[in-house]
Amino acid sequence: MGFARIALAYIADDSPREQWGSEDMPKAKEKTVFVCDSCGNDTAKWEGKCPSCGSWNTLAEVRQGNGYNHRSWMSASRSMAVQLADVSTDDLPRIVTSSEEFNRVLGGGIVPGSLVLVAGDPGIGKSTILLRLAGDIAKSGSAVLYVSGEESASQIKLRADRLGIDGQNLYLLPATDIGDVLSQLDAEPPGLAVVDSIQTLYDRDVPSEPGSLSQIRECTRKLLDWAKARNVPVIVTGHVTKGGDIAGPRVLEHMVDVVLYMEGDPVSSWRILRSVKNRFGSTNEIGVFEMTGNGLQDVLDPSRSLLAERANGAIGSAVVPVLEGTRTLLVEVQALTSPSVLPTPRRVATGIDHNRLLLVCAVLSRRAGIPLANQDVIVNVTGGLKISEPAADLSVALAIVSSYRNEPVDPGLAAVGELGLTGEVRRIPQLERRLQEASRLGFQRCLHPGDPIARESSAAPLQAVSVAHIRQAVGLGLKPQVDVIG
Repeated sequence: MGFARIALAYIADDSPREQWGSEDMPKAKEKTVFVCDSCGNDTAKWEGKCPSCGSWNTLAEVRQGNGYNHRSWMSASRSMAVQLADVSTDDLPRIVTSSEEFNRVLGGGIVPGSLVLVAGDPGIGKSTILLRLAGDIAKSGSAVLYVSGEESASQIKLRADRLGIDGQNLYLLPATDIGDVLSQLDAEPPGLAVVDSIQTLYDRDVPSEPGSLSQIRECTRKLLDWAKARNVPVIVTGHVTKGGDIAGPRVLEHMVDVVLYMEGDPVSSWRILRSVKNRFGSTNEIGVFEMTGNGLQDVLDPSRSLLAERANGAIGSAVVPVLEGTRTLLVEVQALTSPSVLPTPRRVATGIDHNRLLLVCAVLSRRAGIPLANQDVIVNVTGGLKISEPAADLSVALAIVSSYRNEPVDPGLAAVGELGLTGEVRRIPQLERRLQEASRLGFQRCLHPGDPIARESSAAPLQAVSVAHIRQAVGLGLKPQVDVIG
């Protein structure tokens, strides 16, 4: 009863609550959480396996001090619910750049208020393409702020001179403090902001080192809030890990509107800008560029450029029409077989999935009578491209058989189709588009799975030949010749 009377007396007391003294209350202790690099889930203790996504050894320790405020992640503005039928998109015109390939990847141009993440290996060309983009926007009369946390203003000036950028309306800010960046953005809001890179920024209110999980999330959140509130697009670059993933938590990819990957072999001049996430356009869209002395240049006809160096009558070479987003590309697949000196022959795949190569080799051995048990098989996709769809199985099989028999594939032949474990050639989507691209580049024949509708509607110069089994495809695709290129 004594405790009840004390509680009632406290409730009835009209005196200010400050007399109780906030200093006398215990302060919040520093909180330590463990955040998963793959999915962004946090747990109170370290575990070898993430309880959310199941990844091993991905939990990293993050310390959150007394002054850490989770509410700073959220914008202070309030929004009212609106009816979907009343929402208009007419006031969101895209910013169209001079690069047709970049516009294609973004779905037609840059959307105002969007946050775009560009990731890739070091030296692949991220800073080059973004500086060119910033120069194009500045040349049109709109101010651009280029924030660099890795290079000085003089280093960026040297690259701009090489790219032929005069620098008018293009402002440079070498800074790593997110507070200084946002202050500059608020002082003179530009038409476009570029941040290179997100791993170099830090927030003074977050008690962790720059590049840590909490720093990346907090800086990205503040840039996102600023972009949405000012309706100004922001493009940031990100580092990648050895496995090719974006460094930092996967929640970073969920926060941004667009995620672009820059791919390509550093020793090759080809660069592929691939869209893996786009809230304003198609995903899996690609843009093809070529690295020259004047920076990255658009490749407007990638199919013709990819096949320009293909030798006529080369052994172990086949052409396949593949789909990359909304475009069709003709890609050369090369294969080389050689007697193995190892107990277990090697299977090397560059540009295709290694498991698909194992499947094709097994089907050729058991269903087509091609003895590959003692052969090393090496398959490469030219141009630095990566083919993810199984429609390339038939061309990979023809290239392997061509190398093993030392007989060339018909130079005027393209082949597309998925191989089943019983040796059947299975149908693939959007066959008509593939046939049209092969006909445009002058191919006379195309082996494809049985599809009477596509065969009747295909272009007249191209003979579309349907095949049902891998044995039939090998018999129709290979032609013994006397003078061949080995």
